[in-house]
Amino acid sequence: MATIDFRERLLDCLGGPWPELSSPDLQPRESVQCDGYRRDLVSYRVDGDERVSAYLLIPNSASTNNPAPGIAAWHQHNGAWEVGKVEPAGISGNPMHHTGVALAQKGYVVICPDAACFGERQDSILPGGQFERFEFLRYVVQGKSLAWKNILDMRRAIDILASLPEVNADKLGCYGHSMGSTHTYLVGPWDQRLKCLVCNCCLPTYAAIHRKHLLHCFPNFIPGLLQYGDTPDIVSLIAPRPLLMNFGETDIGSPIEEVRTAIESISRAYEAIHAEDNFQAVIEAGIGHVLSETMWQRTWQWFEKHLGTPAR
Repeated sequence: MATIDFRERLLDCLGGPWPELSSPDLQPRESVQCDGYRRDLVSYRVDGDERVSAYLLIPNSASTNNPAPGIAAWHQHNGAWEVGKVEPAGISGNPMHHTGVALAQKGYVVICPDAACFGERQDSILPGGQFERFEFLRYVVQGKSLAWKNILDMRRAIDILASLPEVNADKLGCYGHSMGSTHTYLVGPWDQRLKCLVCNCCLPTYAAIHRKHLLHCFPNFIPGLLQYGDTPDIVSLIAPRPLLMNFGETDIGSPIEEVRTAIESISRAYEAIHAEDNFQAVIEAGIGHVLSETMWQRTWQWFEKHLGTPAR
């Protein structure tokens, strides 16, 4: 299927065009000075009157006169609905995934929002996974998907990041581990402002999900998509922009047999438009669903290569 046709079919399966959004009405909530950066808790409007909370990590070196590249850090799933944005923001969760802080200390301005059903976006009636299931099904009966909602929210987060005076809006990127990786390749095709993307440890193809009977998180499931393509076809729409994908050889959530086939498919998409230097995929031997030291090194080096090294 031609790229333009698949893109149109993907949008239909996701839920159709996103609505025009009103002003985000960015509101500060609190500000804390940390080691080399300021951590601001803010809220902003997404669809209708719904507000989302996020942490903005602003390096001491970034200013209106010295704007830095900006990066959106999408948090993982891990069944930790109560965690969300606080993990990449370095407040709690697994220190391995305090990636927003690590990027801010390298001089990047970082936004860490809560995804739907996580952190401050949990429900007062249904706990954790029950609320996520409810939201997935609520969007399905509307002819949409939770992935559609995630993309809408992520594009709004990029609006906020691009609007900050401390940010160079021409140098924006995003990073995610696990569900955050899924979010990265979901939003990539729909926001051209993202000039550099990194996916860590998650590309569950439908072929692998069905072969291994995997119960994955809901953003992976886009109703009707399989008749037109699979998740690597979504990733391929990011080309020609720089994309790094890290995988663990023993990651049961992304079975390596299908990952290898996916990498070949995505590589062909980049090669077809002579952008092969902008795609890198690495399968790290002997590790599973983690952010290893070498994965992290590749990540920040990829950002430095394609967004530049911020002044510190």
